[in-house]
Amino acid sequence: MERGLDLAGRVLIAALFAAGAMQKLVDPEAVRGLLTGTGLPPELVWPAAVFDAVAAVCLVTGPAIRYWALALALYCMGTSIFHLIPSDPWQISIFVKNWAIAGGLLVVAAQRRV
Repeated sequence: MERGLDLAGRVLIAALFAAGAMQKLVDPEAVRGLLTGTGLPPELVWPAAVFDAVAAVCLVTGPAIRYWALALALYCMGTSIFHLIPSDPWQISIFVKNWAIAGGLLVVAAQRRV
């Protein structure tokens, strides 16, 4: 049962990143705006989309699930800065969710042996 729950949890978390990759590919302007607003090049949307997609697949299938979980946790922590807009409750909710997802990914990483 533990293996099934582990896989189900990783699939659910990976689905979030797969959806993020698809969203970036279908409507890159939203992310490009966030990037531009923080002084970053808007073209970073493309490597972010690729990272989201590859990481989602690897989080489920491996190899190196621990390292993908750690990389995704750091990614969530780093990208949360885009949503730290105290005047916008919706963005604060996304900020907090990013940290919660990072926490779940750290648990996934902790369960893996190297």
